[in-house]
Amino acid sequence: EVQFVESGGGLVQTGGSLRLSCAASGFTVDTYAIGWFRQAPGKEREGVSCISRSRGSTYYADSVKGRFTISSDNGKNTVYLRMNSLKPEDTAVYYCGAAPIIGRWADVNNYVYWGQGTQVTVSS
Repeated sequence: EVQFVESGGGLVQTGGSLRLSCAASGFTVDTYAIGWFRQAPGKEREGVSCISRSRGSTYYADSVKGRFTISSDNGKNTVYLRMNSLKPEDTAVYYCGAAPIIGRWADVNNYVYWGQGTQVTVSS
Protein backbone atom coordinates (compact mmCIF):
# COMPACT_ATOMS: atom_id res chain seq x y z
CA GLU A 1 0.00 0.00 0.00
CA VAL A 2 1.34 3.40 -0.99
CA GLN A 3 1.28 5.89 1.82
CA PHE A 4 2.65 9.35 2.52
CA VAL A 5 2.62 10.78 6.02
CA GLU A 6 3.49 14.42 6.60
CA SER A 7 4.43 15.77 10.01
CA GLY A 8 6.20 18.69 11.62
CA GLY A 9 3.66 21.43 11.15
CA GLY A 10 2.61 23.77 13.92
CA LEU A 11 2.25 27.34 15.09
CA VAL A 12 5.30 29.60 14.98
CA GLN A 13 5.96 33.32 15.14
CA THR A 14 7.19 35.38 12.23
CA GLY A 15 10.86 34.66 11.68
CA GLY A 16 10.65 31.21 13.20
CA SER A 17 11.54 27.85 11.71
CA LEU A 18 9.97 24.46 11.16
CA ARG A 19 11.04 21.23 9.55
CA LEU A 20 8.38 19.24 7.77
CA SER A 21 8.80 15.53 7.15
CA CYS A 22 7.19 13.36 4.52
CA ALA A 23 7.61 9.65 5.21
CA ALA A 24 6.80 7.32 2.35
CA SER A 25 5.92 3.66 2.31
CA GLY A 26 4.99 1.35 -0.53
CA PHE A 27 7.44 3.02 -2.91
CA THR A 28 10.95 4.46 -2.86
CA VAL A 29 11.28 8.23 -2.81
CA ASP A 30 14.45 8.29 -4.90
CA THR A 31 12.58 6.77 -7.85
CA TYR A 32 10.08 9.63 -7.92
CA ALA A 33 10.21 13.39 -7.91
CA ILE A 34 8.90 14.48 -4.53
CA GLY A 35 7.26 17.84 -4.25
CA TRP A 36 6.04 19.99 -1.41
CA PHE A 37 2.91 22.00 -2.08
CA ARG A 38 0.79 24.26 0.07
CA GLN A 39 -2.78 25.40 0.05
CA ALA A 40 -4.15 28.38 1.93
CA PRO A 41 -7.90 28.84 2.50
CA GLY A 42 -9.63 29.93 -0.66
CA LYS A 43 -6.52 29.48 -2.79
CA GLU A 44 -5.26 26.87 -5.19
CA ARG A 45 -2.60 24.39 -4.24
CA GLU A 46 0.78 25.82 -5.20
CA GLY A 47 4.20 24.28 -5.61
CA VAL A 48 6.76 25.17 -2.96
CA SER A 49 9.71 22.90 -3.72
CA CYS A 50 10.63 19.65 -5.41
CA ILE A 51 13.51 17.21 -5.33
CA SER A 52 14.42 14.78 -8.06
CA ARG A 53 17.17 12.38 -7.05
CA SER A 54 17.29 10.85 -10.52
CA ARG A 55 18.11 14.27 -11.97
CA GLY A 56 20.09 15.44 -8.98
CA SER A 57 17.97 18.57 -8.96
CA THR A 58 16.00 20.70 -6.56
CA TYR A 59 13.45 23.34 -7.41
CA TYR A 60 11.94 26.20 -5.42
CA ALA A 61 9.17 28.71 -5.83
CA ASP A 62 10.48 32.27 -5.98
CA SER A 63 8.58 33.10 -2.82
CA VAL A 64 10.60 30.63 -0.72
CA LYS A 65 14.05 30.72 -2.35
CA GLY A 66 16.75 31.33 0.21
CA ARG A 67 14.42 30.47 3.10
CA PHE A 68 13.33 26.86 2.46
CA THR A 69 15.52 23.84 1.82
CA ILE A 70 14.35 20.46 0.55
CA SER A 71 16.32 17.30 1.24
CA SER A 72 15.85 13.56 1.34
CA ASP A 73 17.07 10.63 3.41
CA ASN A 74 16.85 7.48 1.34
CA GLY A 75 17.63 5.30 4.32
CA LYS A 76 14.49 6.59 6.02
CA ASN A 77 12.57 6.94 2.75
CA THR A 78 11.70 10.45 3.89
CA VAL A 79 11.78 13.90 2.34
CA TYR A 80 12.17 17.01 4.45
CA LEU A 81 11.37 20.68 4.03
CA ARG A 82 13.33 22.99 6.26
CA MET A 83 11.57 26.34 6.52
CA ASN A 84 13.40 29.34 7.96
CA SER A 85 12.43 33.00 8.30
CA LEU A 86 8.78 32.12 8.17
CA LYS A 87 6.25 34.78 7.24
CA PRO A 88 2.50 35.01 7.83
CA GLU A 89 1.97 34.44 4.11
CA ASP A 90 3.53 31.00 4.50
CA THR A 91 0.49 29.93 6.50
CA ALA A 92 -1.17 26.99 4.74
CA VAL A 93 -1.68 23.27 4.77
CA TYR A 94 1.47 21.69 3.38
CA TYR A 95 1.29 18.52 1.31
CA CYS A 96 3.88 16.28 -0.23
CA GLY A 97 3.32 14.52 -3.50
CA ALA A 98 5.15 12.03 -5.70
CA ALA A 99 5.50 12.32 -9.46
CA PRO A 100 6.86 9.44 -11.59
CA ILE A 101 8.03 11.82 -14.27
CA ILE A 102 9.04 15.42 -13.82
CA GLY A 103 7.70 17.80 -16.38
CA ARG A 104 6.75 21.11 -14.85
CA TRP A 105 7.56 20.42 -11.22
CA ALA A 106 4.94 22.78 -9.81
CA ASP A 107 2.06 21.29 -11.82
CA VAL A 108 -0.14 19.32 -9.41
CA ASN A 109 -1.38 17.17 -12.29
CA ASN A 110 2.04 15.50 -12.51
CA TYR A 111 1.69 14.03 -9.01
CA VAL A 112 0.07 10.66 -8.41
CA TYR A 113 0.45 10.15 -4.66
CA TRP A 114 -0.43 12.68 -1.99
CA GLY A 115 -0.22 12.84 1.76
CA GLN A 116 -2.94 14.12 4.07
CA GLY A 117 -1.23 17.44 4.77
CA THR A 118 0.13 19.21 7.83
CA GLN A 119 -0.93 22.65 9.00
CA VAL A 120 1.61 25.46 9.25
CA THR A 121 0.50 28.68 10.91
CA VAL A 122 2.77 31.70 11.18
CA SER A 123 1.61 34.41 13.54
CA SER A 124 2.53 38.05 13.05
